[in-house]
Amino acid sequence: MSVHLLLSAGRGPRECAWALGRLLRRLEADATRQGLATRRVQTVSGDRRDTYRSVLVQICGAGAEPFAASWTGTLCWQAASPYRASAGRKNWYVIAHPCQLDIPATSFTEADVEIMACRTGGPGGQHRNKVSTAVRATHRPSGLVVVVDTERRFSLNRRTAIELLRQRVERGDEAARQAATTARWRIHDDLVRGNPIRVERP
Repeated sequence: MSVHLLLSAGRGPRECAWALGRLLRRLEADATRQGLATRRVQTVSGDRRDTYRSVLVQICGAGAEPFAASWTGTLCWQAASPYRASAGRKNWYVIAHPCQLDIPATSFTEADVEIMACRTGGPGGQHRNKVSTAVRATHRPSGLVVVVDTERRFSLNRRTAIELLRQRVERGDEAARQAATTARWRIHDDLVRGNPIRVERP
């Protein structure tokens, strides 16, 4: 079992990046105590040493999902600012949210395509109107359907239909990957200051 958790300081001040670094170490220590492995997949450093604007952590092992759930939401690091002695604020917020990193590619094989001959109207003479040369092709795993009648031969329409389905499946996978990337970026703006699900202190 593997879960990816994105921790982000959002648009908060540098103290939030400092808090993220402390919360990250606390999360990793907590995971180790529970027999889980963690790996920092991607990090965006802050402007000070050991600070982070965001970190993508992979959590592996039995119980990874409930562990990630216990760290999902607004997190608070409660401590005085190490940068501004005059700052009265002591609560620094970070958001943590599971995200999908890899979108598996949809497998495409001709065996998964259902081909049906059909007739279509329109120009083309009596041959097109009387003979089932058009093709209705369905990609069963995705449910995509195309109808092709551009050629007067069934075999050519069949070949075109399969290629069209292949292209649509690939475009669908690319759209899913882009949507997952967009969702990860939105997490950075979802930080809600207050009502943390977890408060940690030095």
